[in-house]
Amino acid sequence: MDALCSSFLSPFSLSNLSQPPPPPPPTIPPIFHISSVRIEENPSKTSTQPSKKQSRSSSANPKKPTYRKAPSTPALPPQPSRRKEEPSLVATIFNALDGIINTFIDPPIRPSVDPRYVLSGNYAPVDELPPTECEVVEGALPPCLDGAYIRNGPNPQFLPRGPYHLFDGDGMLHAIRISQGRATLCSRFVKTNRYTVEREIGYLVFPSIFSGFNSLVASVARGSLTAARIAAGQFNPGNGIGVANTSLVLFGSKLYALGESDLPYAVKLSPNGDIMTLGRDDFDGKLSMSMTAHPKIDPDTGEVFAFRYSPIPPFLTFFRFNTDGTKQPDVPIFSMTRTTFLHDFAITQKYAIFADIQLGFNPMEMIVGGGSPVETDTAKVPRLGVIPRYAKDESEMRWFDVPGFNPIHAINAWEEDGGDTVVLVAPNILSVEHTMERMDLLHGSVEKVKIDMKTGIVWRHPVASRNLDFGVINNKFTGKKNRCVWDFFFS
Repeated sequence: MDALCSSFLSPFSLSNLSQPPPPPPPTIPPIFHISSVRIEENPSKTSTQPSKKQSRSSSANPKKPTYRKAPSTPALPPQPSRRKEEPSLVATIFNALDGIINTFIDPPIRPSVDPRYVLSGNYAPVDELPPTECEVVEGALPPCLDGAYIRNGPNPQFLPRGPYHLFDGDGMLHAIRISQGRATLCSRFVKTNRYTVEREIGYLVFPSIFSGFNSLVASVARGSLTAARIAAGQFNPGNGIGVANTSLVLFGSKLYALGESDLPYAVKLSPNGDIMTLGRDDFDGKLSMSMTAHPKIDPDTGEVFAFRYSPIPPFLTFFRFNTDGTKQPDVPIFSMTRTTFLHDFAITQKYAIFADIQLGFNPMEMIVGGGSPVETDTAKVPRLGVIPRYAKDESEMRWFDVPGFNPIHAINAWEEDGGDTVVLVAPNILSVEHTMERMDLLHGSVEKVKIDMKTGIVWRHPVASRNLDFGVINNKFTGKKNRCVWDFFFS
């Protein structure tokens, strides 16, 4: 759901994620110095974007800026490379069928799934960048500044041949490692099972969940082709189908790249600033299915609270991890009676809060109606579910109707009046019917919702009427009353 998600890693965090740092490199007199940084929301040009005269399917060859190589470190495992051999007869047949489907049966007609529109501007694909030292321009980075900034976001490794939704892109991590007065930039794909299989084969084989099943005929055609690819051994869905493109979270001494359609992928930042994928983590076999890309970490206890939603009962399952990363038993929530697009949630010091909104999944609407798998049910009354954080079953789950309240992301939540009042702050999506097809028409108005746990009365208070989303707070205040939030403004 997120266009990107970022994490800061302190020196303490980095010590748990990387090998011991090498001896300090010899001092290189800076040519220029850094005194300030400017962030452009819509840069007119990037060094990795193809030029207008190039085909979108060809690699970009822009004029390269002058960079110095990062300090050398022990060699990292080699990255997977494309196979040199020609596709087999079976693969050639499958690709030809895929081309027929994308050209004649279900071409990308709607702008929301047309790669020419979706992969333009800031969303244009970029290549991997090995650790590259950033040229010092003006001023100096303080020698005491030691850490990393990492962000995650969708970035397809291959140009889509048919319909494509922004959420379908492979996860790519962009990291800036700052140490000893130097900044090193690196961009690497998360080496998911999906990425690795397609990288080795050299073309797309996994179906696009959000854009590949837009009518009955297209669903049957792509479903049959996918089944044939699996039967032919091109990929095994049991090894994961997700793209890990939504967020990053650090817990249990590991950094994870997350996407809610798969298990977490552990990643590692090396001393020279390179990014490695360690693999898919099932937490000693205790996590067999997907989990949310927005887990919540209690700043006092270090515990991690998470959930997953499913197209089959139980539609919602709540669980948590101990501080050391040990997963605790699932708590299935059967009182959620149908599938809801439950992307995020919130915690307080006592409770977890879930939003049962008007967005849901309807495969039949997707197949017969030819639209997105996510549908809007305007007749449904949204509600909030509140359950104790350490509940062993759903017997203590309470639901409260909140008409017209459709949050996709949560900012924070806390308790007041000695725990008798639960407060949730979140952007309310006023035009929820445009969530998948016309994201440019979405409007998120931040609201504060108060729930009286004794009487069941619910109050809603507007906080900001501007179009805001992707709110970030100081993580030390997760589950506690806070005053400040950094939000993304959509103009």
